Parts: sequence; C-alpha cells; structure tokens
Amino acid sequence: MYRAVTRDIEVKVVPRFLPERSSGEQNYYFWSYTIEITNLGKETVQLKTRHWRITDALGRLQEVRGAGVVGEEPVLAPGSAFEYTSGVPLPTSSGFMTGTYGMVASDGERFDVEIPVFSLDCPQERRTVN
Repeated sequence: MYRAVTRDIEVKVVPRFLPERSSGEQNYYFWSYTIEITNLGKETVQLKTRHWRITDALGRLQEVRGAGVVGEEPVLAPGSAFEYTSGVPLPTSSGFMTGTYGMVASDGERFDVEIPVFSLDCPQERRTVN
C-alpha cells in the first residue's frame, strides 16, 4: 500500500497486476488500482478534478486530466471516505503513477491533494541478480 496525506486528506493506493488482461507478446500490461480517499480534517471537501502522470519503463510520460474520478465528484464530510477502483494499461511490464486531485473546501477554497507515487510491476517479469 502507498499513502500520502495533504491538508488532512489521506490517499491510499493498492495496485494489482492483472495477468488475465495482459499480453506480453503484444506488449500490453494491465493493472487495476484501488484508491481510498479519507477526510481526516474538520471541513467538508469535494473532489473536482484529477491529474495523473503515468510513466512506463522506457521513461515515456502520459498525462491524464479530467473531472472527478470514475464519473463521480465525491463530497467528503469530516471522517468520511470514498473508495474506487480503476485501471491502467502500459506497453512495458513496469512503470509508475502519481498525480493530484483538485479539491474544493466548503468555503470555496481550491487546493490540490497529492496522490502518492506508486509502482506498477509485473511479477512474471521480475528478475533477480545472483
């Protein structure tokens, strides 16, 4: 699990490689990731936007920006959490992701929340050096 906290908003990420949706012969590797966003603070906030930076094993960067997550713009009251699962394909057997969520506080203030850097690894492709 990967974790970051920004302004009392905790973001936890658990990535999972999905071999049944991947094909090494076609250079197509797929991961799901489950994210839990928890409001540890005292003010209600709403997630409005996402900005992802996805990097494959060759250093190629893809940026994705959009409204909300999985079609939602969740409102998080103090002590509440929102969890969702999404997925990402890569042309290489490893990579990493990071990003930010654009939040709006109940008073209208906008701020970004860090999504921790997390690793995308294909277990079958791991090799050890003896």
